[in-house]
Amino acid sequence: MSGKYIVIFKSDTPQDVIDKAAKDVEASGGKVGHKYDTTMKGFAATLPDQTLTTFQAHKNLDYIEADGEVSAFAKNAGIGK
Repeated sequence: MSGKYIVIFKSDTPQDVIDKAAKDVEASGGKVGHKYDTTMKGFAATLPDQTLTTFQAHKNLDYIEADGEVSAFAKNAGIGK
């Protein structure tokens, strides 16, 4: 079983640590998708359950959250009419 996650590291994490983590994901049968390197450091990935457990104990990890579809909508409040 595996799932899609966003894996975000602490802002002071060296890039080589993040790159190694991404390689570890792929070595364990997971797949790294989008990499984040501007406003946050990390990547989106499909993680096997065992890899998820390992990442949750990573000393440089900020957070992991399930990846999913996000939508936004606005409603006109009638202001300015």
